[in-house]
Amino acid sequence: MKSRLLMIGIFLLCQLASLVAAVWMLLAIISGSTRAWTLAKSYDQLANAALGGHEDELISSRAAKAARRGEKWACVLCKLLHKIDLNHCEKSIEHDEGKP
Repeated sequence: MKSRLLMIGIFLLCQLASLVAAVWMLLAIISGSTRAWTLAKSYDQLANAALGGHEDELISSRAAKAARRGEKWACVLCKLLHKIDLNHCEKSIEHDEGKP
């Protein structure tokens, strides 16, 4: 019971941190600060961890590795990202993070 209460407290602190980060990112975008990209990457890593990936890896890196293994979701995502940024997934591979 005590550990559940602790986790609820941590959850609430995380929600507060997320709100602060979102506001800070918006201000960074408005002011033209590069901090907006840093925050965007942190949201990307958070989403990857929430979806079962390594907490320090970007989704596009994970997708590139999975696409090389022929996983359908990754192939679709990488094709979509390729239309926005040529070879995005391949350029994003982090060899030192996540599964090889």
